[in-house]
Amino acid sequence: MRIDLHVHSSVSDGTDSPTRLVVAAREAGLDVIALCDHDTFDGLVEATTAGQQIGVEVLAGVELSTRYQGKSVHLLGYGCDPRHPELSTEMKRLRASRAGRLEKYLQSLAELGMPLTADEVMTQVGLSPSLGRPHIADAMVAKGYVKDRDEAFGLYLSEGGPAYVRRYATDLREAIAMVRRAKGVPVVAHPWGRGNRDRLSEDVIESLAADGLDGIEVDHTDHDARDRERLARLSERTGLIHTGGSDYHGTGKPNNPLGINTTSLSAYREILRRIAERGGVLPS
Repeated sequence: MRIDLHVHSSVSDGTDSPTRLVVAAREAGLDVIALCDHDTFDGLVEATTAGQQIGVEVLAGVELSTRYQGKSVHLLGYGCDPRHPELSTEMKRLRASRAGRLEKYLQSLAELGMPLTADEVMTQVGLSPSLGRPHIADAMVAKGYVKDRDEAFGLYLSEGGPAYVRRYATDLREAIAMVRRAKGVPVVAHPWGRGNRDRLSEDVIESLAADGLDGIEVDHTDHDARDRERLARLSERTGLIHTGGSDYHGTGKPNNPLGINTTSLSAYREILRRIAERGGVLPS
């Protein structure tokens, strides 16, 4: 089986609808995907229905915006109850924070000589309930300010960049506990990508494991071969589940095609076992 446990749809900042995403997964030879849209479960029903029709298993997932030592860290939650009141309330707060910083982004970009309107950004958002920096990047591309999302982030929008605007994010340890309370399995996404190698050291990850973290995304495009080797050894030493995913965003991340990184069947079965044990949501 080929299993990709980190994909995004247009319900957050991907470019494929949930249905088209599942079709693309089938075309890529995948048997299982985990839909991990940012701070929302809104695409899950459509993706699950499409998966049942064409034979792709869809695991309920979410990618939560969290913060550790003042810096952004993304946490994947697998098998959470989408109706869990505490998690639902927190995701609403996260989405509101995303939307609330738009005016500051528009001001920052205007000061840098790249004026945009809210309508131009919202055209890129479409029906997504989770406005994000990729949508602003897409608006910048549409205006001809940059050639693609990578350039927008590399020059302006990444954390610490000249246009970056800080927003609310859940404390990482609290988010881990919240995913567990929502009957899910928490896994840190690309832990050593995006400048987090020193912050999320092996000692820190070990302490997170003691506090309820279930896994780490070892196989990710942001990790080179040495990082993957070290993280794989760390997962063995701590008992953390070793996962892999493409972090597919459609045309938003052309270097992250579906299935470029995958999760072993044994790791996937262990995730399902823990979800079932906690009473979470298994694929239907």
